Order: sequence, then C-alpha cells, then structure tokens
Amino acid sequence: MGFPFTFKDVTIIFSKEDWEYLDISQRELYREVMLENYSNLVSVGLSVSKPELVTCLEQNKEPWILNIEEAECREPGKVEGNNGLCIK
Repeated sequence: MGFPFTFKDVTIIFSKEDWEYLDISQRELYREVMLENYSNLVSVGLSVSKPELVTCLEQNKEPWILNIEEAECREPGKVEGNNGLCIK
C-alpha cells in the first residue's frame, strides 16, 4: 500500500499576481485539473471534507489568495477580508 495523499498534496495555489499571468484557457485547465484531482481522491476515499479551493472552483470564482499561511489555517468555506480565497 502506498502513501495516502491529500488534496493539498496535489494542489497548486496561485497568488493574485501569478493568476493574472494565466490566459483564459490556462485558468480553465487549472479548474478542470483541480476539480478532477479532488474527485479522484474522493472516489478512492482519501478526502473527507471539501477544501475551500474546490468550492471556489465549482462556483467559478478566482482561486488566488493574498496570504497563503492565513488561508491554510482557516476553516473550510470561511472567507475573511482581503486574505481570503475565492475572489470574484
């Protein structure tokens, strides 16, 4: 049996600046791949709760964050001030 993965292990997080360098097709590919990664983890029982990033992507919101450390410490689904994930 291999090492169990989490969604965090297969996630790439962009800053607002980095996200702006992506064109529309790259952003869409990112959404598709991240949602597929999450779906695959769920299908094999390796993901218990839905990460905030997945919720953002499902709602077609911008998934960049300004402060990665704060975003990783927050409860799933909780968006606070300008440090939040999921910006429209």
